[in-house]
Amino acid sequence: MRPEYDFSHGVRGKHYEAYRAGTNVVLLEPDVAKAFTNSESVNQALRLLLRLAQTNIPVDVRPDKVMQPTKRAQRRAKKPKPAGTARG
Repeated sequence: MRPEYDFSHGVRGKHYEAYRAGTNVVLLEPDVAKAFTNSESVNQALRLLLRLAQTNIPVDVRPDKVMQPTKRAQRRAKKPKPAGTARG
C-alpha cells in the first residue's frame, strides 16, 4: 500500500448493511434529470410504464402478412414517366 493511504480513522463495515440491502444507482441524462428532480418522481413514472406494459397493448400493430403492392402499382412503377414537352 502507498504511504498516502490513511485508514487510521476508518470504520470497518460502515456500508455493509446498505450493500447487503442492495442499491441501484442510475445516472440520468441532463434532459431527463430536469423532468425528474427526485427519486419519487422517477419511481412514479416507472411504475406507470410497468402498468402500461402489463396491459399487453401492442405499441406497433403489424399485420400478420406483409402487404404486397397491387398489380396496378407494380405496372405504374415499371412504366417510365414521359418526358415533359416544351410549351412554346
